[in-house]
Amino acid sequence: MQIGKAGPMNTAISTADADSITVRGHDLASEIMGPMSFTEYFYLLVTGKAPDEGQRFFLDVLLNAIAEHGLVPTNQVARMTYAAAPDALHGAVAAGILGCGSVVLGTAEGCGMFLEAAQARFSKTGETPGDGMKAYLEEVHASGQRAPGFGHPLHKPVDPRAQRIFELARQRGVAGTYCEIALAAEASVPDVWGKPLPMNVSMGIAAVLLDIGFPAAMLKAIPILARTASLLAHLNEEQTTPIGFGMAAKAAAAVSFGEHE
Repeated sequence: MQIGKAGPMNTAISTADADSITVRGHDLASEIMGPMSFTEYFYLLVTGKAPDEGQRFFLDVLLNAIAEHGLVPTNQVARMTYAAAPDALHGAVAAGILGCGSVVLGTAEGCGMFLEAAQARFSKTGETPGDGMKAYLEEVHASGQRAPGFGHPLHKPVDPRAQRIFELARQRGVAGTYCEIALAAEASVPDVWGKPLPMNVSMGIAAVLLDIGFPAAMLKAIPILARTASLLAHLNEEQTTPIGFGMAAKAAAAVSFGEHE
């Protein structure tokens, strides 16, 4: 049975025979193992092209920025899953990654959609982001939507990760259209929403990735890949210093039983 529209039955990513593995046109053993860092290899795998120095540098920056943030929900659920199933490391990692969504961790995707929509609008109207952003944000706010990439429960008045991303983007000369849009939004969001909403790391990730030519549809790949490293660190610690069941017990004790009012 065929479901949906099928494409040509081929892949351009890799192939292998008895003597070699070829990835994106490169021999794995001689051209990738040794010459390439994992970050460079990841970019090659996703895009089909080796990154230039700027692209490699910022992929490293952004992966480092989003990898670890303490006992956030993704890390909690992974540790509790591992406590319940210590024979399934992969299952605990998967449990954490499943939480990469529109509220926590995976929000760079929504930021990218916002940035692309704003860019399309300004291209059509001929406005600069500085001139047209407030009116655009007022439309977003009036429709009942949130300001994607703004606000953080902990980092106030600024998210230091976002500030560092834009600082490096300016220093390295990669800040382009999407960084300009993000910074214009930063200037207007508090006025439109009527409260201080700091730009968070997800907006920085999305803006720089789009400016360095990373595929928009794969923005969520950065937090997924980065957080996998963090989850493995937490699961390694869970093996020797287990807190998974302790967190579960604390959660049970913190929640009362009774009918909802």
